[in-house]
Amino acid sequence: MKLHIPEYFDLPSTLESGQAHRWKYENGWYWGVVYGDLIKIRQTQSEVEILSSLRDPDNLKSLIQWYFRMDDNLDEIYKMIRKDDYISGAINRHCGLRILRQEPWECLSAFICSATSSISRIHKNMESMSDSLGESLVLDGHLRSTFPTPEQIVTAGESKLRELGLGFRAKYLHRAAIAIAEGGLDLGELRYIDYWDAKAKLMELSGIGPKIADCVLVFSLDKLEAFPIDRWVSRALEKFYFDDCIPSYQDTVVWAHDYFGCYAGYAQQYLFHDQRLGGLHVKGVSHRK
Repeated sequence: MKLHIPEYFDLPSTLESGQAHRWKYENGWYWGVVYGDLIKIRQTQSEVEILSSLRDPDNLKSLIQWYFRMDDNLDEIYKMIRKDDYISGAINRHCGLRILRQEPWECLSAFICSATSSISRIHKNMESMSDSLGESLVLDGHLRSTFPTPEQIVTAGESKLRELGLGFRAKYLHRAAIAIAEGGLDLGELRYIDYWDAKAKLMELSGIGPKIADCVLVFSLDKLEAFPIDRWVSRALEKFYFDDCIPSYQDTVVWAHDYFGCYAGYAQQYLFHDQRLGGLHVKGVSHRK
């Protein structure tokens, strides 16, 4: 199936910007499991071509538009967050990068795995759990697996997660799975409540701090004001905005809301991706505070 894409859409930047952790690139196609469906996708100038292991064309179109947030008006977003030369440079270098609307449980699991880890290790952890505990999917001779449900994680147990290489993160993922499987937290409901309230709910889970909560909120629950601050974002903020003296995490989030507005999460993702790739190099422009 072919689908016309919005004016601003960059598939490689979107899928390789550290927000999703189960995409693989092979022979011109990106392969990934999206909401339980094995997808292969590639971009031409004005459209994407997509194949699916499960969905008919109409459902596949809706899934792709939802997952890639094709409803986001990037022209409007750029106008709101383009506050200085630093963020402008990042936008120019990665124009078309979109925040994804991921499945919340898988997104939460990935960022639990991110604690004191690397992107490559997160990828490995997510694939190991899927291969061992998920359900098989096949498309064009490629075999992948769904990410395990909370119930499957609970059944597997913490010791199995440790066997799969999660280390100390196994305890926190297993506890989160129990809370969700038993109805203690409905991730989907967080989409419809205030950002700060949703963040507080996530942080009630053992091992979930403000950064992980913000990642889950912005990458799966439509809280585009969420502003996750990891080491890459911290470096950008210290270098270009705060003269090496960054405020507390919460104060910095409040600053980001004031400075970048309701799309602070988009600003964060451009700063993160650009800093990680070494692109932020503008000099001689006054810092903004």
